[in-house]
Amino acid sequence: MIAQPSITQADVAKAAGVSTASVSRVLNRSPLVTPNVRARVEAAIKALGYVPHEAARALALRRTHVIGAIIPTLNNAIFAAGISALEVAVRERGYTLLLSVSNYDLEEERRLIRKMIERGVEGMMLVGNDHLAESFEELRSAGVRHLCAWVHKKGAPAANVGFSNAEAMTDLVDHLVWLGHRKIGMLAGLTATNDRARQRVLGVRERLAHHDLRLPDEDVIEIPYSIRAARRAFPDVMARGVTAVVCGNDVLAIGALFEAQAMGLDVPGDVSITGFDNLNLSSELNPPITTVDVPGNEMGKTVAMALIDAIEGDCDVESHALETALLVRGTTGPAPDANAA
Repeated sequence: MIAQPSITQADVAKAAGVSTASVSRVLNRSPLVTPNVRARVEAAIKALGYVPHEAARALALRRTHVIGAIIPTLNNAIFAAGISALEVAVRERGYTLLLSVSNYDLEEERRLIRKMIERGVEGMMLVGNDHLAESFEELRSAGVRHLCAWVHKKGAPAANVGFSNAEAMTDLVDHLVWLGHRKIGMLAGLTATNDRARQRVLGVRERLAHHDLRLPDEDVIEIPYSIRAARRAFPDVMARGVTAVVCGNDVLAIGALFEAQAMGLDVPGDVSITGFDNLNLSSELNPPITTVDVPGNEMGKTVAMALIDAIEGDCDVESHALETALLVRGTTGPAPDANAA
């Protein structure tokens, strides 16, 4: 149910048995609020379907033509490409984009969602399918059309615009196996806070099983998405006796390549390295990185169309599946201990 403008903080305070000042402190995430008071206020907010008055007034009295987007980080250039395309597409439809960064913190993301609702966003893009149930509930209660991008999975809690991160690993694993690699390790992102990273590990593991090969847990090293972290972890994964290292994104692959060269290893003669995302830099390195191309520009445009079509058509947001593609470059070659046909 969309909250009505007649529901005020005073109504919430009365239902929760607290002062309006306490309600305000809860809404602003003040550390001065006790857990008991916070729980009572949040229960009253949910029961009444209350949305802070700025958003309720904007949604009830006029169209704001504002789309919100929350991304996990600004350190990955792949988000920049998608957001740039999204901004252009929403502007062409007469809308404005409001952008925030959660830094992979789901509680912070929930706070940002609430702030954007207060500012009257009509649509919202999140990244991935891992989000607090309360975040989705607040978006639904406020009547904000929303979707999750960079993913496409059946049974997801919201509409998806993107690709299957697990299936995207299929061609890459097949390529390495065809080259004769039988012992493959992985530098992955932190899977506990990133469903895309988790699905990429799952995709590698399942496709290797298709070839009667294994990816043991000890051959997967989870690290933050940074070149430095990849350089530090690369010797550890090489100590596992692998002949190929699959990296969760191009940032990790770049770090792995730099460290391999610093160790005096030939890439791909001694070890093959792969990435994911197809950052612009990846094709300019020596050797250029074999990677999975992600349709960032197409995704940004499709997100804009899906949200705005749902807003203007007063209907549910539709999911859209996009395709990835393997780009074979110079960092992959025959396994050093096999002559691949």
